Formats: sequence, structure tokens, C-alpha cells
Amino acid sequence: MKRSLLALVFAASGMIGCAGGVVYATAPPPAVRVEAFGAAPGPGFVWAGGYWGWSGGAYAWVPGRWMRPPRARAVWVAPYWEHRGGRYHLHEGRWR
Repeated sequence: MKRSLLALVFAASGMIGCAGGVVYATAPPPAVRVEAFGAAPGPGFVWAGGYWGWSGGAYAWVPGRWMRPPRARAVWVAPYWEHRGGRYHLHEGRWR
């Protein structure tokens, strides 16, 4: 997931705003989509829901996927948009 998010960050450079690897937009993201997902592909997998990324000067849906935690008791913190200073800032998803 981090690799696809990095691709979005690089694609966003020169668009609405990208400073130091941080993505900004001036309009709020659309409502989160409801995703259907089946059973985990195996024990220990965690579902990371989709989110609105930024690509080509517009919001683009990044679908959710099953992931394995990098270590025992790791918790997935989903990416989210924060309204700050009149624009929206994308916080990357990460393992905590």
C-alpha cells in the first residue's frame, strides 16, 4: 500500500499542491465508498479499506486490499484527509 501511495504523491507534484512529499487539495474529498470484501486470504491478514487519493489533478479512488502486518500486534492506521489552512492534507496510511 505504501508503494501505491508513494506513486500518488509523485504523480501529484505540480498539481494542486505538493510540498516535500505532502499532498494538498483545495476541495474536500468525496464520501468514502463502501467496499465489499470476502474472507481474508489467510490467517493474520488485515483489511485496509480504500480511500480517496490524488491523481491527475483530481481525487481518484484507491481500492482497499488485504495486508499482512509487519510484526505482531501491529495496527493499521488508515490514510485520511485533514482540513488545514483552507486546504486538505492527505495523511498516509501506516502501521503503528
